[in-house]
Amino acid sequence: MELAGAVVAVTGATRGIGRSTVLLLAGRGARVVCVGRDPEAARDVARQAGGSWLALDLRDPASAEQVVAHALREHGRLDALVAGAGLGHVGDLADMPAALIEELVEVNLLSPMLLARACLPVMRDQGRGSLLFVTSIAGALGVPGESVYSATKAAVEVFADALREEVREDGLTVTTVLPAVVDTDFLAARARPYDRRLPRPVPPEHIAREVVRALERGSRRQVRPRWLRVPMTLRAVAPAVYRTLERRWG
Repeated sequence: MELAGAVVAVTGATRGIGRSTVLLLAGRGARVVCVGRDPEAARDVARQAGGSWLALDLRDPASAEQVVAHALREHGRLDALVAGAGLGHVGDLADMPAALIEELVEVNLLSPMLLARACLPVMRDQGRGSLLFVTSIAGALGVPGESVYSATKAAVEVFADALREEVREDGLTVTTVLPAVVDTDFLAARARPYDRRLPRPVPPEHIAREVVRALERGSRRQVRPRWLRVPMTLRAVAPAVYRTLERRWG
């Protein structure tokens, strides 16, 4: 995809990976729709990016249609979606309130599904478009103490796999980007500080570059850290060894 002049909607645009992605896209000449819950923060990042902004709560099922309607009203088209908004939680499942479980599912899983559904008619009419979902290595490996978060991210991966084949003949691309640990306030917002030795947190700009590169290349695949294949292979062929290493290193 040629990003100069392209219209890209980014959820979770006000901080962390989302904010870095917005600014990098703007630097490539894209017109960015900055979506976040905080109106002041959304307005600020949109001003820096020279784009438009929309403040809403993605837990509301109507929000997906509002994002698409805003893009069409303000920019006349929608070329790509970066679904980057997400919530995390660390703790024993038995201690999680049902409302918190529901919130993670709504934001991390249901919202990307509804956003994709809202984007499809527009992108099919255009004959082009990209859907990119920011997931997590927790969805590839499953992280103890993050069972609900891991489940939502794994579900998005399977959803993207199926959707990728569903829209292949429409000229659309579906990509997932799996960050490891990113040095943002996402970590601070969790119920427990990040205290594992590995993997070490990386700057959000690092993931933003992967997102933008995937859009530019029109990737129809999963974008993940190269080292991730090692624990994934170990878990599959030597689960006892994997569990021993996981307990030691996190």
